[in-house]
Amino acid sequence: MLDTIDAVMAALRDNDARPYGRQRTVTAEELVDAADQFDDTGVRAMALLELMEAYEYDGERSKAPVVFARVLKLWDTDPGSFGEWATQQVFWRFKWVATSLLGTPDVPLASVRRWHGEMRDRYRAAGHGLQPYYAQRFHLAAHIGEDVQDAYELWAARPRTELSDCHACEVRAAASHLVRQGDDAAALEAWRPVLSGESTCAEEPHVSHAQALLPLLRQGRLDEARSSHLVGYRFARGKSGLVRSVGQHIEFCALSGNEPRGLEILAENRDLFGVTGDPSGRLDFLTGVEVLIAGLARAGHGALTVSGPPGRSWTVDTLLAHLRTEADALAARFDARNGTGAVGSRRSDRLARRPLLAEPLALGVRASAAPELAAVPVVPAVPVRETEPEPEDFAALVLRARELQLLGHPDADRLWRRIDERFTAEGEAAVTGAGDADRVGTVGQLRAELAERRAHAALDREDWEEGVAELRGAGDLFEREGLAGRALAARTRALVAVLVGDDAEGGSDGSGEGDDGGADAAGSAPAVDWAALDAALARAEELAAAPGGPALADDDYLVVLQCRAYAAHHELVLALPEPPEEPPAEQAGRFALTVTAYREAAAARGSVRRLTVARQYAADVAARQGRIAEAAEELRTVIAELEQAGQPWHTPRAYGLLGQALLQNGEQAEAVEVLHRALAAAARWADESYPFAATYLMAGHASAHLGDTGAAIRALSEAAGRFDRKGPAAAGDAARTRLQLADLLSSADRTADAVAVLESVLADAAAAGPADRLFAQARLDLARGLYTLDEYRDAAEEYLRLATLLEDWTEDLHLRTMVAAEAAVALALADRWEAAHAARSRALAAQEQWPQTGPVSAMLRQFARLVVQREGADGLEQALARLAEADAVRERAERAEPEADAWYLRASVHYERARAYAVADRYEEALTEADLAITAYEAGGERAETPRAEAVRLAALIEGTDLGRRTAARARLAAAVERCRGYGLEEAAEILSDLRERLAD
Repeated sequence: MLDTIDAVMAALRDNDARPYGRQRTVTAEELVDAADQFDDTGVRAMALLELMEAYEYDGERSKAPVVFARVLKLWDTDPGSFGEWATQQVFWRFKWVATSLLGTPDVPLASVRRWHGEMRDRYRAAGHGLQPYYAQRFHLAAHIGEDVQDAYELWAARPRTELSDCHACEVRAAASHLVRQGDDAAALEAWRPVLSGESTCAEEPHVSHAQALLPLLRQGRLDEARSSHLVGYRFARGKSGLVRSVGQHIEFCALSGNEPRGLEILAENRDLFGVTGDPSGRLDFLTGVEVLIAGLARAGHGALTVSGPPGRSWTVDTLLAHLRTEADALAARFDARNGTGAVGSRRSDRLARRPLLAEPLALGVRASAAPELAAVPVVPAVPVRETEPEPEDFAALVLRARELQLLGHPDADRLWRRIDERFTAEGEAAVTGAGDADRVGTVGQLRAELAERRAHAALDREDWEEGVAELRGAGDLFEREGLAGRALAARTRALVAVLVGDDAEGGSDGSGEGDDGGADAAGSAPAVDWAALDAALARAEELAAAPGGPALADDDYLVVLQCRAYAAHHELVLALPEPPEEPPAEQAGRFALTVTAYREAAAARGSVRRLTVARQYAADVAARQGRIAEAAEELRTVIAELEQAGQPWHTPRAYGLLGQALLQNGEQAEAVEVLHRALAAAARWADESYPFAATYLMAGHASAHLGDTGAAIRALSEAAGRFDRKGPAAAGDAARTRLQLADLLSSADRTADAVAVLESVLADAAAAGPADRLFAQARLDLARGLYTLDEYRDAAEEYLRLATLLEDWTEDLHLRTMVAAEAAVALALADRWEAAHAARSRALAAQEQWPQTGPVSAMLRQFARLVVQREGADGLEQALARLAEADAVRERAERAEPEADAWYLRASVHYERARAYAVADRYEEALTEADLAITAYEAGGERAETPRAEAVRLAALIEGTDLGRRTAARARLAAAVERCRGYGLEEAAEILSDLRERLAD
């Protein structure tokens, strides 16, 4: 019941603790009504100030001036009833009102200027400096585009006052001015203390992260742009008060080649279309969305379904029309009010922007929206070389495509796609009407070749079932045309295509021709059909010896041999034991025979391409058996032969396999160089079948081993994005890569980035089964990351979801105990004490069955600390009870099995007990416990010296400050300082030395 002033004030305090959003705003409106029943200026002013704050951060800025008018009326009538905080807020919120008036096109510019004058006069009368007033003058000038530099200098040259915006917000304003001036480099230098986290506030650095995205992209600072997006968007997501920032993140996605991510953000924030209380922010949001949607329309995706204002369905085309209509009208209203074209001009400049990168910037997060866009980037890769021209004559086009196919040239795929387009459009006339129809062959032959190309494309995208079916169909079509050799080659490829599907990332055409031999086979692998492969070889020999000349082309014969070599390689890899054990004789013998036959036949027929593939198979097996030097030498020979033969487009796979071998041998530096060479060569030749994802993954691992965290993060981010492009078949690889990326980010103290990555992994968690350990690990990592970021409520929710998942597990049951303990602490820190105590009880019960003594003891110690922090001396009894439970848990564990870290558990409890007694002013008992902690840490040896030094610090504080025994405390500290220095703990020694000096004073 809100029937007393105390009740209303208590409700105001409770509402102030709520996150900004609709619930807080509605409650604030209700509390204003409740406060109005009392003839008390103080409570009414507090309620109005709370409502104004709710509007400010809930996208309802346009309502703030009316509320503030009531505040001013109370102030002018009874200023003595305003407390110190409320008095300061009266003057502070003049700025909020100025921003609100400026951002509402229905407010005349003269009214905005009158308000500025009111602010100036009030500040002068109260003795406040005028720097905040000149800041508002600058914001007005920047908005209307007149006298901007003069206004900026008038503001920037004045000293800050207690009513100035915080340092971080002023940095943002200055940096944004530099961006508008076209000086991105200077802007980013100005932004440095904010973007680095040195200068922060309630909104910073997150708002600056959004505004700095495009300057970072334009300056080529892509790692920082990626991080600013990941960190900044997490903060802005779903917040109506940050609608402008959400629009900037969507625009960034459009201009960095991440259109699917932009659409996902749009879907997550579609409710922001309903935020109308901040017209200026709304215009920026709509324009950011329009940049994305207009780009998709230009790329031909007008019919794509997208998220728009709730209440109806939208496509790219219909949403674009809606956005243009509303945003153009809103910009025109601002310009009409202002008497300038500045707002419309800024909007036009944004809409004229085009993607800033040739390749999508790998963000490390998964975008589930519009998978058809994720598979094919809107900005396609372009070969960094002169490409093969496409002959206009159909016969010349087909003949050139066949020549390139025989060489394995990457441009063959493009020419065959063009052939397919023309054959589909022109039909049989394209063949029969060709100038050199005899050399082109029959319509049936062309149909068979196109079916074969479709098979290769299906296998490249890891659609094994379709690939095998197309190969078999191509074989039948070739057979009908009397091309027995081509038919045999296609059918033999189909025999091994299922094996390629069992390997990791491939990009093979089903014959292993594109396979580098470096992928691990795993799981329930299909057996090799050697009877069918032997029959294929027999048929090949028969056709080769046919009367009247061979009915089998050299390359078709080599395809059959390569399929056999690939199958033997696949079979041997599955059977290989760990080095130095010898491989099984049967599989090793078969591999040696098939690869030797393939190599000799390729050499006899002068096929460098086929010969080097055989050598790659041999090198891969050598590397797997630990013969790294032999493998590396073989692969370097392969690369040299391909270069000498004028076929450099085949070198990327050899480079990739060489990099893998070097990485396996611990030669990370050379591995990184070689893997980057592989990636560069594959990009140069636009080899769409190259295993980019696996190569980036290896490069990431190698860079991480070298301590080059930035390069490792870039590589793993790219690897995850490349796995995404492969579709659902590679979803597990993408998720595992992101877990590694998140772990790397966490180790680099970039926890917010890691959390963003983990959240994207768990977007697929709903599809995961209860035993899916990948998602369980991701959820545990996410919960711990949120905890580190002090987002305790969200962390607790993740722990509770994980606990539910673990209920169905039959192994690793100790995880139930650990998760319950960590969840209990997160709940307590989130001030959800009833749920926290329930989780504590579950953890203690689980400890009886599946002991996790360390986490459970840590939970109980944390409970003790939080209780006395919350309740002071009144919480001592409860805190001591928790610590007694911690001792009991340790003792029971020691009776069952000696704990290696029992000294730490014992000492830590004494330490927390000392803190609790000190809070309750029971200093003698506190000092006794601190001394017991110091003694207990002695048992831990050198690794206990850091926590022991902290226990000494606490004991000295109690002894010297609370008990007044400064001489004894200083003596204690002097001995501890020497001890720390003896162990090389300079930071601890410095802390203790500083305390000793303070006690001397």
